[in-house]
Amino acid sequence: MKTILPSHTSSLSRLNRILSNRDFDNARFFILVDENTYNNCLAPLVSSVARLQEAEFLEVPVGEECKDLAIAQQLWETLLESGADKNTILVNLGGGCVSDLGGFVAAGYKRGIRYINIPTTLIGMVDAAIGGKTAVNMGGCKNQVGFFHQPTITCIEPSFLDTLPDEELFNGVFEMLKTFLIGNPEQYQALTDMLLSGSFEVKPDMIAACVEIKNAIVKKDPKDQDIRHILNLGHTFGHAIEAFSHRQGQALLGHGMAVGVGLICALYLSVKKLGLAAEHLERYRQVASKLVQLPHYTLKDTEEILTYMRQDKKNASGEICCVLLQDMGAPVIDIAVDENEIRDSLLKIK
Repeated sequence: MKTILPSHTSSLSRLNRILSNRDFDNARFFILVDENTYNNCLAPLVSSVARLQEAEFLEVPVGEECKDLAIAQQLWETLLESGADKNTILVNLGGGCVSDLGGFVAAGYKRGIRYINIPTTLIGMVDAAIGGKTAVNMGGCKNQVGFFHQPTITCIEPSFLDTLPDEELFNGVFEMLKTFLIGNPEQYQALTDMLLSGSFEVKPDMIAACVEIKNAIVKKDPKDQDIRHILNLGHTFGHAIEAFSHRQGQALLGHGMAVGVGLICALYLSVKKLGLAAEHLERYRQVASKLVQLPHYTLKDTEEILTYMRQDKKNASGEICCVLLQDMGAPVIDIAVDENEIRDSLLKIK
């Protein structure tokens, strides 16, 4: 697996050079897009990468709606009808939903074909496109069916971020905060200082730092059996909060923002159960409130959120398990939390 990180030269020009190598001589390319990336990102990609100028493209719905077994089957059928063979390479041009779905399709087709991730959102660049986890949703729950299948190349081109609204950038910022909380307290301090000052700039070196942290963890635990669990900080709460936000009458939260809210719960329990200094929780809460309107949950809401948390794939022996922080940069995996602790943390978000 090769990762093309942001640098002084265009990542797309470096991808162009790589794809001109002999390893790709017999490859046939398909590009997976959604409506947004078709309109905003496909033309710059194809104009920069010669080998993709004759690629066929496949379009799927925007957002979580595309992460569906029925859509995966449609893509498999299209590939089959088009005569795609084992030398086919699927290029996933989009955010986390496109890379999740595209990686899943690549993992299943012909028992595994090569694929390239070109993330176009910040959350994709710092998290979703890295690490080889692929999945679709099922039964209203995220990522219930999937494969571990590493991309051949992940190409991170920051210029694609220019097409995004602030709200979508903030989804990615929360994943950056999570990554720095577990792996780089100095970068966390720098990023939170910037956010609390009221300014924000997506710096390529911060993107690269996130990618390097995640790649190092994935290299140690590619199948998510142990240390890689630390990347789930805030996610046990976040996935459930995201699913709950899709209920009628609720304010819809993107994945990153839901994880951002879930991080408050995780840090709250870290203070209560592991002795994390309360000042870290309060600083994070101040930062989060600048990026998202923090939800107020009733006791009835917490019961509904709990129904999603009980189905989380990281649970074990009937217990809900979370990643918590003992200190900055010191995550602890598989901490069992009881349902009253969960209710308490959800009620204390604000």
